[in-house]
Amino acid sequence: MNLLNRLTRPLTALFSIALYALTTSASAQESPKNTVTTEQIQAELVAHAPDGVDPGKTVWVGLQLRHQPDWHTYWKNSGDSGQATRLSWTLPTGVLAGDIAWPLPVKIPIGNLANYGYENTVLLPVPLTITPDFKPSVVNPELAIKLQASWLVCKLECVPQDGEFVLRIPVKGSTAIHGAAFDAALKTQPQALKEAGSIAIEGQTLKVSVAGLPVGLQGKNLDFFPETPEIIETAARWKQSWQGEVWTAEVPLSPHRSASPEVMPLVLAGKMGNERLGFITQAKVSGTWPAMVPLSLSGAATSSPPISVSSNLPVSLWMAMLGALLGGMILNLMPCVFPVLAIKVVGFARHGSNQRRQRVGGLAYSAGVVLTFVALGALMLVLRSAGEQLGWGFQLQSPAVVAALAVLFTVIGLNLAGLFEFGQFVPSSVAMLEAKNPSVNAFLSGILAVVIASPCTAPFMGASLGLALALPAAQALTIFATLGLGMALPYLAASWSPALARKLPRPGVWMATFRHAMAFPMFATVVWLVWVLGQQSGINGAAALLALLLSLALVIWALGLQGRSRMVMATVSLAALAFLAGSIGQNVIKPLESNNATASTALWQPWAPGKVDQVLATGTPVFVDFTAAWCVTCQYNKSTTLANKEVLADFATRQVTLLRADWTRRDAAITAELAQLGRNGVPVYVLYQTGRAPVVLSEILSVSEVRSALATL
Repeated sequence: MNLLNRLTRPLTALFSIALYALTTSASAQESPKNTVTTEQIQAELVAHAPDGVDPGKTVWVGLQLRHQPDWHTYWKNSGDSGQATRLSWTLPTGVLAGDIAWPLPVKIPIGNLANYGYENTVLLPVPLTITPDFKPSVVNPELAIKLQASWLVCKLECVPQDGEFVLRIPVKGSTAIHGAAFDAALKTQPQALKEAGSIAIEGQTLKVSVAGLPVGLQGKNLDFFPETPEIIETAARWKQSWQGEVWTAEVPLSPHRSASPEVMPLVLAGKMGNERLGFITQAKVSGTWPAMVPLSLSGAATSSPPISVSSNLPVSLWMAMLGALLGGMILNLMPCVFPVLAIKVVGFARHGSNQRRQRVGGLAYSAGVVLTFVALGALMLVLRSAGEQLGWGFQLQSPAVVAALAVLFTVIGLNLAGLFEFGQFVPSSVAMLEAKNPSVNAFLSGILAVVIASPCTAPFMGASLGLALALPAAQALTIFATLGLGMALPYLAASWSPALARKLPRPGVWMATFRHAMAFPMFATVVWLVWVLGQQSGINGAAALLALLLSLALVIWALGLQGRSRMVMATVSLAALAFLAGSIGQNVIKPLESNNATASTALWQPWAPGKVDQVLATGTPVFVDFTAAWCVTCQYNKSTTLANKEVLADFATRQVTLLRADWTRRDAAITAELAQLGRNGVPVYVLYQTGRAPVVLSEILSVSEVRSALATL
């Protein structure tokens, strides 16, 4: 019996069946409304259509945020920390949404930092253009608007929140109940100046000149808001003055600048009478920008904090490819890949002295690995270009994918244990065709190896993958292909080297025992996947998945029976599986309501956007563990180095604040923070200290490395 033949043939079918059973059983969720209320904020989707909804008309919609006292959200440039509110619209055909007409922000100082945002009540207006293609229903003519919004609301702590909103505007008649709110918001939108401003770079200072401001503002101090983020030192002191009718300012550059624009949109605000008015100008930049310090490929600290890598940074693509090659090779040593590689050894041994079959199998396996890495990379790039915040291992942030993998490994484990053979469930002609093409099985086993390896991040991988997502698509996919080549290289070398092949065990009776033994690592993987699902869908989701897996095992056992008992037991077991899928299947893919999977403990606190800066403002160092339940390397480090008594004692002695950023479920804020560090996967470990560059530690932590980093505090 060819073990690989029996294992890999049903891969695609199993994924399809599992995903179909899990997704079709989900019940309808509660319909979203036009208001979402939390302890910190009330968010409401409102509209203003005084002239009705007709082609050629503009309908105004907007998210109105009512903050509790001392809480705030953020402008398009949030300043030193924070995140701008994001709106994603679902509109009927023929209705087009414009950009947010951002009202004037205020400067919000927090310790030695400063942010730009909104307090009290603010309305973020968005124009909707009605085109002739808009065809409302004749029976119930209305404009149906759906909004998916996310915002970060902060006080001393920050809370990421989101909501789904639905609003229906009658086509006939007008909707002007919120007219005053829209008029006030649009009145505070900056007006464009006729004359362009100018910026001259002198050392670490921007010298700004703006002409054409109203006479009523001349001679007064103005508020200054650059729309381009991460350019100026937001909280630093700056000078302003008037040279006749020209307003000038000297603004210090940020030492951690992340861009070198040729034109900077600038917003100026000041009071004329009792009104606060704003004006915007496109300031042309002259002079030479100071050099930006590139991110080190290894992730070690440089002379400035790690920043987002852009394609024009002087980081060698060849170095990134070398890191990807080494990282892919080391990935074979990760515990999540062990079960598949062990099975590959059995298949490799079965080929015996058939050198041609060994080589063809090695090439096919390598092709499966490389193409799957490229496919995952391409999918991630496409989704990120569509606005999704994703990173390496993103597929395991979906409960449906985790559950499907649990189904797959349960079936493989039952096969290895000898409960059934895949040949029982396929026509003999298909089995013979498959047996004549063993390279197909090797190719599919390469796909399986990458799917299992995706939760792991090996040394050298982090920096290479972080760089890949900032490069053009062709170069990024080259790095993903190199990563796959590195993972496939040891097996490819063994298949083409007679000397290495002779050192492998020969076929024998031991293979049957080994096959049965390998069922247990498969079942252990299922245990881990059920635990991961429990972090995403709760205890009810994990229990539902276990019940479905037990029922699936009963179905497989029944189908292997003979005679009339097979028909009776198969009917009963299939009915039981269908009943469970319909009654409790929705619990498997239903995410927990709270998006914060990290509970606060005596040692570790949950990470939140801006929290690191807030703690550093008190002079306290911070250590952040970016982790996920599905990341095997993360769990290993957590139970070894991060639980070491000496390490914990050093943390306590130096009064280090410990934060844990849990990426088990999709979290746009954590993804953005990883990107700032030049990473797009976990684990990532970072030590922050006021006035120094963050230190990014290795993916596989050692006690000596952590203690050495702490000794520098």
